[in-house]
Amino acid sequence: MKKEYDFTKAEQGKFYRPLEELDIPIYLDDEIKSFFMKKMKNSEKNFSLNSIINSLLKQDIEISKKLAV
Repeated sequence: MKKEYDFTKAEQGKFYRPLEELDIPIYLDDEIKSFFMKKMKNSEKNFSLNSIINSLLKQDIEISKKLAV
């Protein structure tokens, strides 16, 4: 490490991103991932794992909202 660094041309906050903009990786259990991968391979339609999981989570949210009433 240098004893001194020159920050005269530094730009504060250049790499700052609010937490809301960060994509957080979510890791699925192996059995869940393999289940959906098999379903996708057997399907005639072209799905992505992200779209399937997001769709299921949205449905779960809607069910939770209806049960909370």
